[in-house]
Amino acid sequence: MIEKTYTMIKPDGVANKHIGQIISRFENAGLTIERMELSKVTKKQAVANYAEHKGKPFYDKLIAYVTSGPVVKMVVSGEGAVSKVRQLMGATNPKEAAPGTIRGDFGLVMDENVIHGSDSKESAKREISIFFGK
Repeated sequence: MIEKTYTMIKPDGVANKHIGQIISRFENAGLTIERMELSKVTKKQAVANYAEHKGKPFYDKLIAYVTSGPVVKMVVSGEGAVSKVRQLMGATNPKEAAPGTIRGDFGLVMDENVIHGSDSKESAKREISIFFGK
């Protein structure tokens, strides 16, 4: 089934010039980039996107990090897009991510792990709305 998902190349992925390589991985996996924008995440967007983490020890650092520089926001579609993007990203902690995954190849530390991707179809719908509007 064709799905849409939200993914974002985080500030470290942009600063370290991994945009093209990451987009190529999505396209090579049969996914389509439907929308894409290079911009900074506003504090309001970051707070809305990471609401489930509010109160956790890493929350303030996460908000500061994701708003610290430009990101690439994307709506990606394709057969099983949510799970396919999650597989391409690899484990959240780059030290645990398999070689060949985005985080395994480009991630350096847990706090700056190159990429964000929706974890479900429901999250994708909510996150697309946060970053691209209704």
